[in-house]
Amino acid sequence: MTPETDVLVVGAGPTGLTAALEAHAHGAHVRIVDRRRERVRPSRAMMLHARALECLRPLGVADALLERADTAPEARIHLGRRVVPVRLGHVDLPDTAFPHLTLVRQADIEEVLWATLRERGVDVEWGVEFVGLYAQASEEGTVSARLRRADGTVEDLPCRFVAGCDGQSSSVRRLVGAKWSGAPYRVEAVLADVELGTVLEPGVLHVAVGDAGLAFLFALGEGASWRMLATRPAAVPSTGPYGQLGEGVDAEEVRRLIRESRLGATIDDVRWSARVALQHRVAKPFRHGRLFLAGDAAHAHSPAGGQGMNNGILDAVNLGWKLGFAASGAAGDELLESYDQERRRAAHQVLALTHLIFFAEASPNPAARLIRSALLPYAAPVLPGLLRRRRLTAAAVRMLSQPYVHYRNSSISQDAPPRATRWPHPGHRLPDAPVTMGGRRARLHELTAAPGIHVFLEPHAARHAGMLDGRAPDGRIHVHRLVGHAGRGVVAVRPDGYVGFRCGETDGRLDDWMRLVGAVPSATSFRE
Repeated sequence: MTPETDVLVVGAGPTGLTAALEAHAHGAHVRIVDRRRERVRPSRAMMLHARALECLRPLGVADALLERADTAPEARIHLGRRVVPVRLGHVDLPDTAFPHLTLVRQADIEEVLWATLRERGVDVEWGVEFVGLYAQASEEGTVSARLRRADGTVEDLPCRFVAGCDGQSSSVRRLVGAKWSGAPYRVEAVLADVELGTVLEPGVLHVAVGDAGLAFLFALGEGASWRMLATRPAAVPSTGPYGQLGEGVDAEEVRRLIRESRLGATIDDVRWSARVALQHRVAKPFRHGRLFLAGDAAHAHSPAGGQGMNNGILDAVNLGWKLGFAASGAAGDELLESYDQERRRAAHQVLALTHLIFFAEASPNPAARLIRSALLPYAAPVLPGLLRRRRLTAAAVRMLSQPYVHYRNSSISQDAPPRATRWPHPGHRLPDAPVTMGGRRARLHELTAAPGIHVFLEPHAARHAGMLDGRAPDGRIHVHRLVGHAGRGVVAVRPDGYVGFRCGETDGRLDDWMRLVGAVPSATSFRE
């Protein structure tokens, strides 16, 4: 018996909402549940990076997110008595449509994703908790998930896959018995919405570097004009809950954190506050049969570099299209196994970066404290000149977008001879380069801004049987013929924007790759 639900998504934060949208966009019947009874909650994250926006663009939500965002942010770095201005708006990143740091509240991101999902016929079921499996995987290729509603009623839901996007205290991770390797940090974060008594330059991000750590004031408060993020020593042992909004913080403590940050500000009113216990961990594995982990359920980061939410969105896009294709029954186990191969390696890479940044920002280690309190203030006179160099700012913004993440060693990254060397290696991100198609100039990311696999044919590439003909209603495969340069090659770009296949000739090997990832020849559109 075929289940009505292909994918059950557990958790309706940015990761879960994105996973549901991506799986739905690629053909899956989706249900999404969250044990929270209320949808709206204070934001923990405040930043989207270019790579996450690139992956969200085909889902049709990027424009709505940018309408709520500050895409030309400016920062003021307070180093003792000196204030260093930094512009983080349009920087020299020619290979992306989003060459800027994007400041936007997590609550706004969740609102846009939730509204889009609802428009497409998928409602989040609030106050519904995943409590386990009623039955393990059956011969029909399903599991039965047990759900409990707020009124105590229980439902046993047959489904093909479960995506655990339920945070650092994940019920799905505990169920599968995944290892959760890492440790707590010795510092914790304090968030607060505040009104200031002294006037700081409005509309910009203020950052203070001090002996105890960094303090941030975002002009993005939800209950007040400013949102504060600061660090302080954690209780030993920390009481958790890790990665979640904990109990409120005394107003005098919030004032002390601002006073000792040397921002030169005072607080008139603390409207809301919470402590957040921090840890650094990665689960192993990310997949257990038909159950998958994504976002904070799979990895825990410090807030350094604004990587946590972004990395969860990238997990969700990677997993969502694969579950969508697998739900049709056309894909084999290799496609599903590639999720753990690709995203667990990426999680370790991102964790290494955030660990390094957080050590410099907030570690109580004497060496880190010395750098913050003594060495950085002495460097203040030369920082304005360095930061005016657009290449340095661009390099920093690019690094936060994870250019080092690739899937070159993935089982679904295939490079067939003769190689189409003008294109990126399979497993690498497709850059947003200018191309000519159908007598007009376009950008590659403009062409790939729709769900599905995108096949690019060079001018002299042959169209061969079935795969590259016709137009199917679900648009699972889109084919674009490029002009303007010589070549007979073909490249297939995955729904998450990474090259999956390339070859200097069009032949049956492209068909083999399409079958490997579960794309069916009948679902093809052709544009030239």
